[in-house]
Amino acid sequence: MTPGASLPDLILLNGNIRTMDAQRAYTQAMAIKAGRITAVGENDEISVLAGSKTKRVNLNGRLGIPGMMDSHFHFYDWAMGRQQLDLAHVRSLDECLSQVAQAAGKLPQANWILGQGWNESDWPEHIMPGRDHLDGVSPAHPIALWRCDLHLVSVNSRALELAGIDETTPNPPDGVIEKDSTGRPTGILRELAPNLVKAVIPTPSTDDIVTAMRDGISHLHTLGLTGLHDVRLMGGVEGPAALKAWQFLNEKGQLELRCWVSLAGERLEEAIALGLRTGLGDERLHIGHLKYFADGGMGARTAWMLEPYLDAEYGMPLGSMEELANKIAAAEKAGLAVIVHAIGDRANREVITILEELAKLRSAARKRSFVPAALPHRIEHTQMIRSEDIQRLAKLKVAACVQPHNMILDINMIDESVGPRGRWTYAYKEMIDAGIPVLLSSDAPVCDPSPLVGIHAAVTRQRRDGTPAGGWYPEQRISVEDAVRGYTTLPAAFYGQSRDMGTLTPGKWADMIVLDRDIFQVDPMEIADARVEMTIFDGRIVYRSD
Repeated sequence: MTPGASLPDLILLNGNIRTMDAQRAYTQAMAIKAGRITAVGENDEISVLAGSKTKRVNLNGRLGIPGMMDSHFHFYDWAMGRQQLDLAHVRSLDECLSQVAQAAGKLPQANWILGQGWNESDWPEHIMPGRDHLDGVSPAHPIALWRCDLHLVSVNSRALELAGIDETTPNPPDGVIEKDSTGRPTGILRELAPNLVKAVIPTPSTDDIVTAMRDGISHLHTLGLTGLHDVRLMGGVEGPAALKAWQFLNEKGQLELRCWVSLAGERLEEAIALGLRTGLGDERLHIGHLKYFADGGMGARTAWMLEPYLDAEYGMPLGSMEELANKIAAAEKAGLAVIVHAIGDRANREVITILEELAKLRSAARKRSFVPAALPHRIEHTQMIRSEDIQRLAKLKVAACVQPHNMILDINMIDESVGPRGRWTYAYKEMIDAGIPVLLSSDAPVCDPSPLVGIHAAVTRQRRDGTPAGGWYPEQRISVEDAVRGYTTLPAAFYGQSRDMGTLTPGKWADMIVLDRDIFQVDPMEIADARVEMTIFDGRIVYRSD
C-alpha cells in the first residue's frame, strides 16, 4: 500500500480489481484524491484512510479494470450520426428501404435523409441500395446513406442533382462515381467522391455539434470508455468544427475524456506554418496525428491488393506513394506524427516500405538537430497483411491500430472477395507474437463503439450467435489479457502517458470502470454481454447503472 498525503475523496472497497500493473496485478480496495489514485490495498488498509467526508463505495466483488481507450474513433461523425438513421442492424435491402420510407413520411421534402451502417454483404440479396431504389422511396427528399465502412455512400437522384453530379461529371481525384453502361450515375459514390455530396449537406450549428458531442461523451461512459483518439475521415471537412467543439467542451470543464484529436493530412502545410506539433494540449485534450490514406476499403473493393479480388480488380491507391512518402517525411521533420490508413496487402506493403526508408533518414538526421514528434507513427487497420510484411513492421517502432468488431462484420465480405486469402486478414495473434504494439479500437461509427464487443470479437473471432463454429481463422484469436491491454496499457504507452494512465497504480489518474462479471473468467461468448456498472473519470463517478 502507498498511503496518500491527505484524506481521500473516494474509496472503493470489496472489489476484484485487476490493475493491469505487473507489480501488483490485483487489489481489493483503492483510495482516490483530487483525481488521482493515492493508495491500493486490502479493505482494512484502505478503509482506515477515510475521513468524515470521504465517499465509500462497495464494489460487492465486481471486477474493476482501468478505463478503456479507443484509439481510432470518428467521434464527430458518430455523435452527429446518432441523430440519423441507424442502418447497422437492418437485415435486407427491403428493410433498409422501409426505414428510409418511414423517415421520409416524417420530414419536409427539403430535408435531407441521412443514415449510416448498412452492409449488403450480410443481406440475402447482396445488392447495394442504388439511386433507383432510393428514388422509389422518396424522389423529393435528398437521401445519402453511408455503408458501414464509410468508404461508400448511396444517394438518390435529388442528392445527385444538388451535388451537380450527372453523366458528364468526371471522377474526382481518388474517388469513383459509379455509372451504368449508358453513363448514367447509379447513385453509388466511392472513396472521395462522397465529398461532392457532403459539400451540399447543410452544416450543423456549433451549438448542435457541441450538444451532440456532449451527449456522446455521456454515452461512452456507459460503455466503459474514458479516452479516445478522434480521427478524421477522408477529406477532413468536419475537422475544424470538431476541434472547435472539443476546445469549447474543454474550456467549459465538460470534456470528461482523455482525448487526442487528429488533423486531416491535407492540412499539413497549415499545421507546419502555425508551428503545431503532435502532443500540444493538456491532461484532457491533445493534438494528435496527421491522417493519411494509402487506399480504400475491401467492402467497396477499393483496398489496394497484391492479387485481384475474386469479383473485382486490384483496388486502388489513394494517391501517389512517392507523394505520401514526402508528406510523411515533411510531417516528421516538423514534429508531427502521422497515422496512415492501409487496408489491402499491397497498401500495407507500400506503407511499410515508406516507413523503412524514413527510419534510415531519421538515423542520419540524428547527427544534426532533430526533435522527433511526441508520438510514433502508426498504421491504421493493417487489415490484410502478409506474414513477411508483419516481420518487417515488427522491426519498426510503429504500432498497428486494429478493429476487431469490423472483422466480424467483414467475414462474409472477405470470404466472397478474396476467398482463402482471408487468412492474411485481421492477423492479430501473429502481429502480437511478432512484437508489434496492437492497439484496439472500434472505428465507430463503422462498428459498435463498445470495447467489450471488441474484446469479444478479438478473443472468439465469432459473431454473437456463435458462428462460425470454432471461430473464423481461429489461430488468430488472442487472450482476454492481450485484448484488455490493447485498450489500456498499450494506448497509455503509445501516447507517452504511462506515468498517468493505463494501469490502476498509485499516482495515476483515477480512470476506472466496474463490470457486472469477470470477463477474464467467464465463457468468452459472454464477454459482449457484460455490462458496465460504474465509470470513474478523473476520480469522479460519471456513470452508475443503478
